[in-house]
Formats: sequence, structure tokens, C-alpha cells
Amino acid sequence: MRPCILLLLLLLLSCSVNSEDPYRFFTWKVTYGDIYPLGVKQQGILINGQFPGPHIDAVTNDNLVISVYNYLREPFLISWNGLQHRRNSWQDGVSGTNCPIPPGRNFTYNIQVKDQIGSFFYFPSLGMHKAAGAFGAIRIWSRPKIPVPFPPPAGDYYILAGDWFKLDHHRLRRLLENGHNLPFPDGLLINGRGWNGNTFTVDQGKTYRFRISNVGLTTSINFRIQGHKLKLVEVEGSHTLQNTYSSLDIHLGQSYSVLVTADQPPKDYYIVVSTRFTRRVLTTTSVLHYSNSHTGVSGPVPGGPTIDIASSVLQARTIRWNLTASGPRPNPQGSYHYGMIKPSRTIMLANSAPYINGKQRFAVNSVSYVQPDTPLKLADYFNIGGVFWVGSMPANPNGGNGYLQTAVMGANFHEYVEIVFQNWEDTVQSWHIDGYSFFVVGFGSGQWTANSRGRYNLRDTVARCTTQVYPKSWTAIYMALDNVGMWNIRSENWARQYLGQQFYLRVFTSSGSWRDEYPVPKNALLCGRATGRRTRPF
Repeated sequence: MRPCILLLLLLLLSCSVNSEDPYRFFTWKVTYGDIYPLGVKQQGILINGQFPGPHIDAVTNDNLVISVYNYLREPFLISWNGLQHRRNSWQDGVSGTNCPIPPGRNFTYNIQVKDQIGSFFYFPSLGMHKAAGAFGAIRIWSRPKIPVPFPPPAGDYYILAGDWFKLDHHRLRRLLENGHNLPFPDGLLINGRGWNGNTFTVDQGKTYRFRISNVGLTTSINFRIQGHKLKLVEVEGSHTLQNTYSSLDIHLGQSYSVLVTADQPPKDYYIVVSTRFTRRVLTTTSVLHYSNSHTGVSGPVPGGPTIDIASSVLQARTIRWNLTASGPRPNPQGSYHYGMIKPSRTIMLANSAPYINGKQRFAVNSVSYVQPDTPLKLADYFNIGGVFWVGSMPANPNGGNGYLQTAVMGANFHEYVEIVFQNWEDTVQSWHIDGYSFFVVGFGSGQWTANSRGRYNLRDTVARCTTQVYPKSWTAIYMALDNVGMWNIRSENWARQYLGQQFYLRVFTSSGSWRDEYPVPKNALLCGRATGRRTRPF
């Protein structure tokens, strides 16, 4: 009898091991290094000697074990734009969840890309490190048996585009801390290089996937390819209706996937990125090279939209969910009827640019975020008083003067909320929510009211993690709070984020179950008032 029981246990153990999702291991060494992105020598932040950093390829549900060694002379953290960290905000890599990695130390992130597909990126989250590099692409592929709503492309390219400054990140940070905003950028980069710095080779007649992310600090961009159409297929993990565009507006922190067919005469063509909604237009280019081409790029660089808002709004309204396509699971995306669920409450978030104590700050509902000495997640876990209080972030604007506060808003696990981003300023805002994908149900000009709901798209709007808000306008989203943790809600304009336009949403359950949230990692770094505490032993 005993041998039978032993054999059964071995079989069960074997099945358990074989069914575990695959692991991918990465070792990253973060160092300073000389870079010349705009032809001027700068001190960059490199990962394994690379600028931009190495890209990550994963398949849905893979486990990523990323050991980060900090060889800088300052603390460092990496965050993962768009990765949801299900039940595990401990891995989010922002100052509200993680202690910085001290110089000469390392930290290992353990991330599962649970139920996700699509195009994302990682970036350094502390100070103005993002202005020095250490960002890279993340591609999450569908599992082999999950249908994808387009034939396999002949190639898959990523494009990390955005504005760039010649001033180093230390000087940019001092500018902000002295109460000034950032100057206008000096240029644009594509994959860390300036004009015609990259070549993407294609075979005539074949179709290729381009994943474009705006990794810049301050400006929206427009993306286009000379003589070619862009077929949109995916936005931040959602398969879209496959509309065709001549160019795409990509706001700060956003990611898009397009299919491009090499259906033109064999020669070289400009890939163009230019700033959007700026009086002075910055432009940069790369090269789309046909493998049988003997002719270089020629003619003027194709122009794109500049300050026009209406065309961008119109384009945004055409980006829709593909209801019949599978997402990370085999069931159709449209099987989740987000528009038939009634929100339990409405949260309104209004950005502003107050002066506080004589210095420029930025705020949400008049609150300008101040970073505490202890990560919020650690203070919450160890029940350390005096670091923050739930409710310090109001759920509606009060019209009052700006003030400094470590702002945390409380919410309950499984709530379904409506969030309205209200923008009374003259610039386009870009908002990101860590840990979540949400449904962008509506855009509108002026003041949002309850009557604005009559214009919502409750059928096939796209689900994403970053949304734009146009000047003197509003954007409304629906979001299911199905991910327990401490989650950063922030402006993707990095100066505004650094000077206070952010807060944390504490999604809470009293269950204490690992089914709802993982406990503190055993390798968690401890700092501030959490120093000397103990993590779990296993």
C-alpha cells in the first residue's frame, strides 16, 4: 500500500512541477557611461552597457526573475510601465512600494506577467534618472494555442521614442527643486539615437509589426512612415479594431502596435517622429530599408500634425476594442461587458499648477504629493504610524489652494469605479495607473457633469493603462479594483510627477489571504522607519 501512495505523491508532484509557468532569468548591471544621443557627450545610465537597456521578451504567465545590481553612486529603482503585478505591488518599483537599491547593492524582482499580452516598457523611477536612460522595451507574446487576430508578421520591431535634454539628470532635478519647470527639449530620439540613427530592414511584400512607446519626459509625439500605412492592432495589451492610419499620436507613457506592409517600390523611406502640440516642432527620423533597395532616403521629411487638437481627439475616438479577438485567454475580449456594470462611486481628479512656498509645484485636487521617508507599502504592512493616512487624497477637487501632503486614497477590493480626469490647463495631460488596465469610456471638452455619461462608449472602448486628457477637457474611465495593493496614479509628464502630480490608491481587503495579495517578499529591502524589521522567513 505504501509504495502505491508514494507513487501517487510522486505523480502529483511531477504534474505540479510540469504545470508551473516558465521562468526567465535576467542579470542587469546598472552603470554610468558616456552617450552621445544628440551629438553631445552626456553621462548616461546604462544596463549591461546598453542605451537603451536590453529588451524583455516573455509569454503570457511567464515568471521574470530580474536581478538588478546598482553600480551607480546613488540609489536606483526600475518600474514596469503597464505590467500589472497581480496581487504583488511589492514588485512595482516605485518609491511608494519599494526601498531604493543602494549603491553597491542588488535587488531581485520576481514578476509574473499574469494574464497579459502586448507592448510595454520599463524605466528608472527615481529622481530624473529617466532623463539619462535605463529604459527598455517589454514584449509579451500570446501563448501558442491562443489565437491572435492577424497572421504572424515577418518581423517584430520595437521603437522607443521621446524627447531628450542635453542637460544631465542632476541639473534637471535641481531646476525642478529650485521651483522651475523644465525647459523645452533639445531634440527627439528613436531607440537612443538622433537623425537617421537606426535602420529597420524589411523584405518587399512582407508585413512587419512595429511596437512604439513614448518614453519621453514632457511631450506627445506623432509617428509615421513615409509612403506607408499603419494598421493598428494592439494598444497596451488590448487587441484593437484594425483601422488604418497615415500617422498616430502617441502621448507620454503610451504604447501602440501597428502592422506595416512593405508594399512600395524598393528604396529607403523615412520613419518620422515629431512633437505634438508644441509651437516649435522637433523632428527626428530613422530609416525603413527595403532589403532589395539601392536608393537611400530622399526628398523632404513627411510632415505631420502639429498643434491641432481636433484631429487628435477624432483619432482617439476611432481606437476601439476588437470584441471578437482573444486577449491573453482564449475567450473573446468582448465577453467582458464593462459597460453593463454600474460603478459604485465616481472619483474626480483635477490637475493644477500651484505655487507653494514660492516654488512651482503640481497637484491633484490641490494636493501636491510629498515622498515620505518610508515606502507606503512597507509602512502599511508593518503598521508603522505617522507615514501616511488613508483619505489624505480627496476624491473630488475642492477648489482650494495647493498644499503639500503624502496623498493616499482608500478603496475596497472588488469595487467598480468611475474616474474622471478633469483638465483646466492649456496643455495635454497624460495619466497612468499602475497595477491596472482601465476602459476609456469618454472624452469631452469643458466641465464634466453627470450628463456627460450620455456620450460614453459602453460597448467597445479600448482597455489600457495610460490615457490622455486634452486641454480644458475631461477623460472618463471605468476600472474594476480587482488587484489588491498600493498603486501609483501619476502624471506621465515627468516634471509634473516629480513636483507632486501623483498619489497612491490603496486597494484593501481584510482577508489576509495569499489568494488576494502576496506577503512581503523575503528579499525586500528595508529602509526608513522599516529598518530593522523582519520580512518573512520563506
